[in-house]
This record gives sequence, C-alpha cells and structure tokens, in this order.
Amino acid sequence: MLVLFFAIFSYGSENHVNFCFNTQKNIKGIDLYFEIHRNKNAKETFVLLHGFLSSSFSFRKLIPYLTQKFNVITIDLPPFGQSGKHAHYQYSYHNLAATVISLINQLGYRGVYLIGHSMGGQIALNIMLQNPSLVKKGILLCSSGYLEASKQSLKLLSYLPFFHYFVKRYLEKSGVQKNVENVVHNKMIIDDDMLKGYEQPFLNNEIFRGLSRMVRDREGDLTSDRLKTITTPCLLIWGEFDRVVPLHIGKRLATEIPNAKLVVLKEAGHLIPEEKAKEVYQNICEFIK
Repeated sequence: MLVLFFAIFSYGSENHVNFCFNTQKNIKGIDLYFEIHRNKNAKETFVLLHGFLSSSFSFRKLIPYLTQKFNVITIDLPPFGQSGKHAHYQYSYHNLAATVISLINQLGYRGVYLIGHSMGGQIALNIMLQNPSLVKKGILLCSSGYLEASKQSLKLLSYLPFFHYFVKRYLEKSGVQKNVENVVHNKMIIDDDMLKGYEQPFLNNEIFRGLSRMVRDREGDLTSDRLKTITTPCLLIWGEFDRVVPLHIGKRLATEIPNAKLVVLKEAGHLIPEEKAKEVYQNICEFIK
C-alpha cells in the first residue's frame, strides 16, 4: 500500500524539479520510506543509499545539485530514518539490497545510477551483484569494506529480550555531537540543524530493537573474490581524512573492483555528502558522461 505524506510541489529558480513527494511502501514485510524528486526534463535517475546510523538527511546538500539535471530517489534503509524498525525483518546486507531492488522494480525504474555512502556503499555493491542490469553505474562514497560479521557471542546476546537497552545505552554514551564530530573533518560546519537532523531518528525507541536484530543479521562485507566479479563501472570518492573508513580501504576497493576509479577529496572526512557536496557532484557528472 502506498501512503502519500508530502504534497506535490515545484521549486527552484529554473524550476528544475517538476515535483517531489515523500512516501512509504511495504516491501518484503517492512515499511520502506523514500522520497522521489522528479525533474521534468530528466531522463536519468539516481538512487541514494545512506550510511549506518544515518538517513536520507545526509544527502540534503547533494540533492539540490543532482536535481538540476536528474531524477533522484532517496531511501531510508531499515531500521533508520522513517522506515520500519521492527525485529521481525532480516537486516542483512543481502536482504536490504533485495528490498531496494524490489522497490526500484516496483517503481518501474531500470538502468539507474546508484550512490551509496558508507554502509550504503556496501549495500550498493550487493545490489550490483544481485541485479547487475538494474544499475548503469555505481558511485561509492567512503564505502564500508572488509568488515567482518559480528562476533558469535554478541549475536547470542542479541537474542536477550532487553538487549536493545544495551544498544541504546551504548549509543547514548557517545552522543550525537561526538558522533557527528567524528565523521567530519571541518567541525565548523556543525550547527543545530545538523545535530537535530542526525538525532531525529533516534527519538523513536523502536530503532534500538531494529539495531539489536541488525547486530545478529549483518553478515560480513563482500569478500575480495566476490568484489572481483562486479562488472558495473564504479566511481569511488573518498575523504582524505576519513577516520571511519580510512582511505586505505578505498584504495584497496579500487584495486579489487574491476571497473573502478578512485577520487580523493582534500580536507574532507567521512561525511563527504555534507562537507563536499559540490565536489562530489562535479566528480559524478564527469564520471557518468
């Protein structure tokens, strides 16, 4: 069932975007929240996948650039943002990728450009493996890589009915301010709107139940052998001072994904869609033309 949350509207000095709406659709047993920004003159579509502990909010500065020329779909990956958070869904990367594929197919899109930031990059890679014909080109922004699955002891603990309280306490200990400071290089860009935007999804306590299940379901990142079978051309964009997924991960991914190109942004951290939106957009345009 499709539930419309946001009225259709036009905006922009050149009226690039014909309309935009926010909605939810039940896909593979969970409510998947997504936003569609349609440019009336565009023929190409970008699908944006955010990182761990984030949401579509992380693309707020990149979207205005992309919508000048393209259609844009942003998706809140469960259990983040405004998507479902229940403990019955399987939060493996494989299933998250399959869920995104199902949504794109149901919306009737083919040959999309796929952007994945951090964890979203790993899910994007899974999508390219599961359905290569769906993705024309992939753009990985500081993508996760080579992470192992959770330890067996932690997986067993996740079955405890009160485990989600430990997850909540662990995340509250670091706090939103500290977490945001860790993902940017230039801390001067942090303001109240930014902090509120990244805090908002965690005001719903149900997210911690979803995260508890994610601890159990998350398999390890794709192995070198599987990465080498990806045929989709990929652009890897990395922050020079990424402390979350260091640059050496990007360099290794660039050698193991067959059709990959690596670009390094100076004076940037992990959250490059926020810090370097214009440079990210310029590199994307160069890559896809």
